[in-house]
Amino acid sequence: MATPDTTAASAPWDTKRGPNGQHLVRRSLPWLGGIFLLSLIAWGLWPKPVVIETGAVVRGPLTVRVSEEGKTRVRNRYVVAAPVAGKMRRVPLKPGDEVKAGETLLTAIEPVASPLLDPRARAQAEALVSMHEASRKQAAESLAAKRTALQVAEAERERIRSVTRAGTVSDSDRDRAEGDAAMRAAEVRAAEFSLQVIDYELAQARAALERPDPVTAGNLVEVKSPVSGRVLKVMQESEMVVTPGTQILEIGDPADIEIEAEILSRDAVAIRPGDAVEVEQWGGENPLKGRVRRIEPAAFTKISALGVEEQRVIVLSDLLDIPEAARALGDRFRVEVRVAVWHADDVLIVPAGALFREGNAWKTYVFRDGEAKLTAVDAGHTDGRLTEIISGLQAGDEVLLHPPDTVTDGTSVRKR
Repeated sequence: MATPDTTAASAPWDTKRGPNGQHLVRRSLPWLGGIFLLSLIAWGLWPKPVVIETGAVVRGPLTVRVSEEGKTRVRNRYVVAAPVAGKMRRVPLKPGDEVKAGETLLTAIEPVASPLLDPRARAQAEALVSMHEASRKQAAESLAAKRTALQVAEAERERIRSVTRAGTVSDSDRDRAEGDAAMRAAEVRAAEFSLQVIDYELAQARAALERPDPVTAGNLVEVKSPVSGRVLKVMQESEMVVTPGTQILEIGDPADIEIEAEILSRDAVAIRPGDAVEVEQWGGENPLKGRVRRIEPAAFTKISALGVEEQRVIVLSDLLDIPEAARALGDRFRVEVRVAVWHADDVLIVPAGALFREGNAWKTYVFRDGEAKLTAVDAGHTDGRLTEIISGLQAGDEVLLHPPDTVTDGTSVRKR
C-alpha cells in the first residue's frame, strides 16, 4: 500500500516562515541595546554619594596654647671690656672654651709706644721747648731779684731790731719792717715754685720730642675672667691698640639658659607668670617643660615676613627638670614655644576642621543615615586643632571634616 508523500512541495502561495523563537530574538536585539544604553546614561547621571572623612564629638580635656617661635639664651652674660688704653695682646681663647673666675687670663694690655711726629708737629714741639727755656730764664732772674730784695728787707729788719732795743724806733716802724721782710720771703718762695713749674713744663715739652721704648715691666695690665663659665663670643681676637671700654669677649654659663619668645601683644595679654610652657622642636622627641617667669611690660615693632608691622612682647620662660639630652642646647638655639593660657578637664570637643562660618554663626555638617545634616553650633575656646562646643552637638555625633563645596544640607555622603 502506498504512503502519502509528505515532502511534496508546498503551494506557491504559502508564506515561508522560520522558527518563531529566532525571529523574536532578532527583532528584540535593537530594543535591548537601546534600553542598556539608556541605563548606562541614567547610571552615569545619577548623583553619587560624596566621599568624606568624619570625626567624632567627644568629651575630654582641652588646653588652649599660644604658639610662637623662640630661642634659648644664657640667663646672665658678661661682656669683658678693656679697662685701660694700650696695645692688647692676641686673645688665645675660642668660643666654647671654659674659664674660671679670677684665674683664666683672657688677655694682657701693654703700654703704647709714643706716636711719630710729623715735621709741623716737631717744629711746634721745638718752639714750645724754646718758649719754656726762655720762661725758665725769666723765672730764674725774677727769683734772683726777689732774693736780693729779701736780703735787703732782712737787713733792714735786723737794723730796726737793734735800734728798737735802745728805744729810739716806734712800734709802727718796727712792724712795717717785720711785715716787709715776711712779704719778701713769701715772694721768694712763690718764685721758687714758679721756677719748679716751668721746669716741669720744660721736661714735658722735651719729652714730646723724644720717642722712648715702652717699658712693660710693672706696666702690663692682665685681664682675667670675672666669672666662671664658657666663652660665648670673641669680639676682638687679634692684637690691636684699644681704648678704655673696647669690648673683647663675652662670657656666660650655657647650662643656665632661659627661653625667649616674641609673642604678639594681643596674645601676651592672656599670659601670666607661672603659666605652663611646652618647648618643642628643640632637637629631641619629647617636649621640654617650663614655666613663664616674666612678661616684659614694653612691646616693640617687628616687620613680619609679609611686610606687616606687628607689636610683639618678649616672654621669658624657665625650663624645669632639664633632661640630659637637652644639655646640648646652647645660646640662641631655635625652639618652638607653646604657652598654656586656658585649660579645662572635661568639655565637649570637636576637630576644628569640622567647623566653618556662615555670616557670624558657626556651623558644621553632622553625618547621619548616610546624609550630611547642616547644624548650627555655639563654639568656645580652641587650640587650633580641637574646639570647645557649648551647644548644638552631643557626645558621640560624627561630623564631616573639611567638607567640600559640593556638600549641602541633605547631600548623600559616604565615609572614605
